[in-house]
Amino acid sequence: MNKTNLPTLTALGLGTVAMGLAASVQAADEPESCSTVRFAEVGWTDITATTALTTEVLEAMGYETRVDTVSVPIAYSGMKNDDFDVFLGNWMPSMASISDPYVEDGDVDRLGANLEGAKYTLAVPQYVYDAGVTSVEDLAEHADEFDSAIHGIEAGNDGNQLIQDMIDDDAFGLGDWRLVDSSEAGMLAELSARVPDENWMVFLGWEPHPMNTNFDMAYLEGADDYFGPDLGGATVYTNTRGGYAEECGNVGTLLDNLEFTLEMENQLMGEIMDEGEDPRDAARAYLQANPGVLDAWLEDVETRDGEPALPAVKAELGIED
Repeated sequence: MNKTNLPTLTALGLGTVAMGLAASVQAADEPESCSTVRFAEVGWTDITATTALTTEVLEAMGYETRVDTVSVPIAYSGMKNDDFDVFLGNWMPSMASISDPYVEDGDVDRLGANLEGAKYTLAVPQYVYDAGVTSVEDLAEHADEFDSAIHGIEAGNDGNQLIQDMIDDDAFGLGDWRLVDSSEAGMLAELSARVPDENWMVFLGWEPHPMNTNFDMAYLEGADDYFGPDLGGATVYTNTRGGYAEECGNVGTLLDNLEFTLEMENQLMGEIMDEGEDPRDAARAYLQANPGVLDAWLEDVETRDGEPALPAVKAELGIED
């Protein structure tokens, strides 16, 4: 099966979910259950960064927040079961097989895109690419150098599932290869250990992420049927539990307004991963240094007690007009 031959968001009737849903209900009309916003976070540094930015803003607006780190499948079952309200990391199309059933059943709402221009596919160190491995079709003939292994991140992740699909399908002659489940940190630690001696490794790569500047690396062509075209070109969407943007309209408006950039996320992820900054401290410092992002995020948004959010958030963050 061609993994990208999936119903489009428009065909599913999902492309306009929550557009305008949130605007009709202001903070003062929200039920008390909306006072705490519960985030699912899956241990990827990009989603750690965007969740930290969003929780900083929400708390400055007078909301409480809770963030739990779980696997992707648990994030979706949790939204279905009313354990989580928000997930900022719906990478599409690679996550379609996990997320679409929940969206189609109405258990999860897919709001607007919060990041454009991402990518997500298999990668190798540049010295491996320069040795002639430029496509997934080149992997099998170098099985010994790679130890017939593709390194992924946490078990149950959508990228790992796509890798396992390639193996199960014997795509590109990879039927006798194995997937190495690990974690983002574990996979990159393994890469760090191999690079000095130029040992070979193929791994799950994506952007935004500091790996793109911390390592001399290259993305492999040819996996379009699994990761999508343009080297796994991706759009990241905000998801909520079904009906959340109607129930908690003020928070829903903020979530619909959220848009991040590759530059923003790369900067924050570098500070978190390379400099050891606490995610919330890095997010707060970013907002203080780049207050202009709040103008769009807080349009038509109020504080929890019904005041205009923009001046209140700036005041809480110590930002002077």
